[in-house]
Amino acid sequence: MLGSELVRVLTRESDVRVVSCTSRMMDVTDLESVKTTLELHRPTHVYHCAAYTAVDSAEKEPLRCYMVNSEGTKNIAFFSREIDFEMVYISSDYVFPGTGNRPLKETDPTGPLNTYGKSKLLGEKYVQILCERFKIVRTSWLCGLGGNYQRNFIETMLRLAETRPQLSVVNDQFGKPTMTFELAKALVTLLSVNSYGIYHVTNSGMATWYDFAMKVFEYSGRSPEVKPVSSEQFRSLARRPRFSALENARLAELDLPALPSWQDSLREYFRRRDMFVQDTGSQGPTPGAQLIGSSEG
Repeated sequence: MLGSELVRVLTRESDVRVVSCTSRMMDVTDLESVKTTLELHRPTHVYHCAAYTAVDSAEKEPLRCYMVNSEGTKNIAFFSREIDFEMVYISSDYVFPGTGNRPLKETDPTGPLNTYGKSKLLGEKYVQILCERFKIVRTSWLCGLGGNYQRNFIETMLRLAETRPQLSVVNDQFGKPTMTFELAKALVTLLSVNSYGIYHVTNSGMATWYDFAMKVFEYSGRSPEVKPVSSEQFRSLARRPRFSALENARLAELDLPALPSWQDSLREYFRRRDMFVQDTGSQGPTPGAQLIGSSEG
């Protein structure tokens, strides 16, 4: 979802030459494939958007999850000094245990509860060890209209509402829904920022999954019966943090613009969705694995 959106924003709003790679063009789990691609294009910046994001499935196939999220990240980071590029790694709120009750800053201690979160945190550590110039961007509850967008939370809720008389949605996990088109614009803004390290970048405002679902149905004109349930009642393979809302503290410190509220961006999602479905016949674009941005001149 994010890769294809970022290609559009970079192409439209920046003066960089963009090379976008699918997983077939550059397999991040294959060091030789990564080396060949990076040496061919010699980028000045690499946005690493490739990720294994199926949180529950990761508990059943942890090796595959670690290969993509950890080893894949290490493979790219390994060449960052040799080729001299800045690496932007997309990470997750799930690197936190979520045991507190206040928005989490970039400096707060991590402690992931599940395989997915552990693999993303290990990716962060590889970036910090191997890269001289890097930005680790943690985001959360991502939804967008690129790639396999049908799997995002919004589309899942709409699809389930068509087939089930009643839906049960977790109401005790708190986070920040974030739209890919808002995150992509923030990632482009970060191109010109010379301050490295970890950033939290999410839409403004906080919600539970139940809150999020209810707004999805309100804005889409649907009214299914939705029952709020606890995490224990829902029962999933992977443990999830109860409170993983991120505070975008570094953006504020650097006087960078805050992202809109998640409610406003959700309205924009539906506006874009109507046009997207008309233009594509509900078929999403080819998923992008990672982006290589090379500055002109």
